[in-house]
Amino acid sequence: MAHAKRFSQIPMSKCMRDLCKEEDYSFLTGLEKQDLEEECTQQDSERLEKLEERVHRRQKREQEHQEKQRKLEQQQKEKDEQWRSHVAELAVQRQAIHAKLDRLREFRDFQKKVVLQDLGLDPDSANETVKHLLMRL
Repeated sequence: MAHAKRFSQIPMSKCMRDLCKEEDYSFLTGLEKQDLEEECTQQDSERLEKLEERVHRRQKREQEHQEKQRKLEQQQKEKDEQWRSHVAELAVQRQAIHAKLDRLREFRDFQKKVVLQDLGLDPDSANETVKHLLMRL
C-alpha cells in the first residue's frame, strides 16, 4: 500500500484521480525500486566501511601485539646475553684468582725452603718454629 500513499501525495483533482489508474503510474514503482536500491547500496557501502574499519583495527591490534612480542623477545635476548657475559666475566675472575692463589702457594713454598736453608734445618721436617716464623712473614 506504499503506492497509495505515494499517489495521495501527487497533487491532482478528484476527478483526475478517478480517471487515472495504477497502471498509468507504473513509473512510481520504478522510482520506489530505485529508492530501495539506493538505500540498499547506501547501507551496503556503510556496512563495507564498517567492515573495513574493523579489519583495519584488527590488523592494527595484531601488528601492535606482534611489535610488543618482538620487543619482549629482544629484551629477553639482551638479558640472556648480559647474563652470559656476566657469567663469563666471573669465570675469568675465578681463573685469575686461582692462578694468583697458585702463585702465592708456590712463593710460600719457595719462601719456606729458603728459610729452612738459612736456618740449616731439614726441609721435610714439620717444625713449629718454622711455621710460626713463616706466619709472621
